[in-house]
This record gives sequence, C-alpha cells and structure tokens, in this order.
Amino acid sequence: MARAAVPGRLTWRKAALRAIRQETPTARTLVFDVDGGWPGHVPGQHVDVRLTAPDGYQAQRSYSIASASGLEITVQRLDGGEVSPYLTDIYDISWPVEVRGPVGGWFVWRPADPAPVQLIAGGSGVVPLMSMVRARGEVGSKTPFKLLYSVRTPEDTIYADELRRRARDDGGLDVQYIHTRVRNKRIGVADVHTRAWPKDFAPSVFVCGPTGFVETVADILVALGHDASRIRTERYG
Repeated sequence: MARAAVPGRLTWRKAALRAIRQETPTARTLVFDVDGGWPGHVPGQHVDVRLTAPDGYQAQRSYSIASASGLEITVQRLDGGEVSPYLTDIYDISWPVEVRGPVGGWFVWRPADPAPVQLIAGGSGVVPLMSMVRARGEVGSKTPFKLLYSVRTPEDTIYADELRRRARDDGGLDVQYIHTRVRNKRIGVADVHTRAWPKDFAPSVFVCGPTGFVETVADILVALGHDASRIRTERYG
C-alpha cells in the first residue's frame, strides 16, 4: 500500500485563527492552529501567509514568527496596506488561512550557540527577535542576551508587559529602550556604543527593522569594530 504524502515546509497548509492578543493600538498577535500540526521552527524564521477572497482573489505576505513554539505572528497595521489592515482589524477567530513554512536559515539563533547575543530592533522588527527571547526562556538558556529596542513612544512598544516581566525574571536578559519621538532623535553611535555588547565580547548580533534603520545600525556596529560576519540583518519596507 502506498504511503500517504507528508506535507513539506514549502507546501501550503490550511490553518485557522485560534487566539488574538492586542499588543498596541496598531499591532496584534495572531495564534494559529495548523492542519496536521506545526512542524517547529528555528527562532528568527518566517512564514508565508496566503488569504483567498470569496471571488478567488489571493494575497500573500511573509511574516516573522513571533513564538518559540507553535505558530504565532505579530502584524503591524500599515496605512494604505492591502493585507495588514485586514489582519489587524477584521480577521477573526476560526477564520481560515493558508500558511507555508517555516522559511529562512540565515537570520536565526540556535540555543546551542554559547556566544552572547545582541538584539537591536526598530519598531515591529522586534518580532523575530522576540522569538529568540522566548526560545531562550523556554529552554532555560543562560546565554547572555541584550535587546536594544528603538520605538517611537512607550505606547508603541510591542510585547511591553512580557518584556518587562522577562527582563525581571529571565536571568541574563537585559532590555533597553530608545523612544525616538520622546527624545526627538533616532538611534545613533552613542546609543549602540553605550548600550550594546562591546566588540571584545564577540557577540552574535541580530538587527531587524526598516531598511534605513538596519543600514544605519549595521554601519555603526562595523564602525565600532564589530566583526561584520557576526552581524545578521533582516529588513522590511
């Protein structure tokens, strides 16, 4: 008897929304149940999401995975966007969707890596970095972690309560913020120099955010003497 085919990572599979968590006025986390179960992922990977309208029109987007296990994504509403306003304002419990993944193997952190980790996020770029923070906590890793999170205001902070709790309870995790609208100044050399791991620690660095933010931070890190081969970047927009 022929054995039934097992869906691969790049096969579209049906999923349904199981839970919603409102993170900020414009961002919410979507928790999915995937047909056949989620195969697991490495922190930092992403998933493709495909929506199909009643008339057959389809829209597909890639979203960073926010969870340590299971499938959760956090979507920030973009004014004028086609998909994000639907996912943040309309999409509801039990409604169907298709997912494909996990995808990606470069911008990932593996708990077996003993090197100190420096995470630098701009806005919703914190999402894949939060997957790393959660995975660290889930496996009980003692790897030193620092998160430098640049966001416009405290009210725009995604995962604010959980980050506060983890900074308090997860030993070896340091979380610092730059509120650019409050201080009227974007991230700069002094911020990275004084708040990130120094080059002598040879940290694994993960930078995620808008393209301009990521390029600026990567240039600063290299200027401060960090090994470019240890800087991994993910950008959007």
